Amino acid sequence: MPHSINAPSNNKTLIIICGPTAVGKTTLAINLAKKLSTEIISADSRQFFRELTIGTAKPSIKELNEVKHHLINSLSVYDDYNVGVFEKDALAILKNIFSKKNTAILVGGSGLYIQAICNGFDEVPSANKEVRKQIIEQYEKEGIEYLRTTLKKLDKEHYDKVDQSNPHRMIRAIEVCLTTGKRYSQLRQQENKNDNKNIREFNIIKIGLTIEREKLYEKINARVDDMMQKGLLEEVKQLAGKIKNEKLNALNTVGYKELFDYLNGMHDLPRAIDLIKQNTRNFAKRQMTWFKKDKDIVWFNPNNEDKILEYIQSRSSF
Repeated sequence: MPHSINAPSNNKTLIIICGPTAVGKTTLAINLAKKLSTEIISADSRQFFRELTIGTAKPSIKELNEVKHHLINSLSVYDDYNVGVFEKDALAILKNIFSKKNTAILVGGSGLYIQAICNGFDEVPSANKEVRKQIIEQYEKEGIEYLRTTLKKLDKEHYDKVDQSNPHRMIRAIEVCLTTGKRYSQLRQQENKNDNKNIREFNIIKIGLTIEREKLYEKINARVDDMMQKGLLEEVKQLAGKIKNEKLNALNTVGYKELFDYLNGMHDLPRAIDLIKQNTRNFAKRQMTWFKKDKDIVWFNPNNEDKILEYIQSRSSF
């Protein structure tokens, strides 16, 4: 079995639980946290926002009360937040947890946020509102193809990696390129920069969860149906009434954007639900592509909790 990232000399251990959406990360994290008497930090970039609840599959109130969670419901959709700020916030929380406990758990499917905690994330310049405004105005005139063409010209390396259906991320990258005169990819630490050496003062163990693709897709489809039954459409209607025509990045989230489009008359409700399922499956595929590149992740079926705990104990000194 492959080893996780090389351990430093102290006995503090961060356990990372990652994998595609709907695979069972939340349940496993809570069960492990109970057994290890520790706390959980969310690395799900959409569970940060308190206005987004049903469609982000947050832990239930009961689950949040069972184990202390951090960075869930910590932001508003109006807040400007990025991976660099997340790194600082999460490291401060970890320092506090490790002052009391030997282990902590980081759980989520946002690969870039997990990478920031493991490898660090280079400082990227803060937003330049004037440049951003010009880019957005051009985007609104010419559409997403303008962003793709511009980013490809400015930074082909980042263009090849970025989600080209996500205008916010492309706008941010273009803004940085135009503001600094450097490629956005130059300002980010790449996965191989760490060279398999832990730059943190704590041990890192990466647990990946995976199941058969067909079973995962069945779970995704069933979860979307469950979200609709729990009132996802009503949640989106309430958001629509509050935000009016504001363009907020947090709302460019699978499960929300499709229902906003439905409310705007772009398609009927059955089509919106089908699109949520399809886009969630595509998102899960992209997540697995990201995580499979990380050779430090050791993969388990989420039902093999005893084997997972046994592996964690074999890699730790607590």
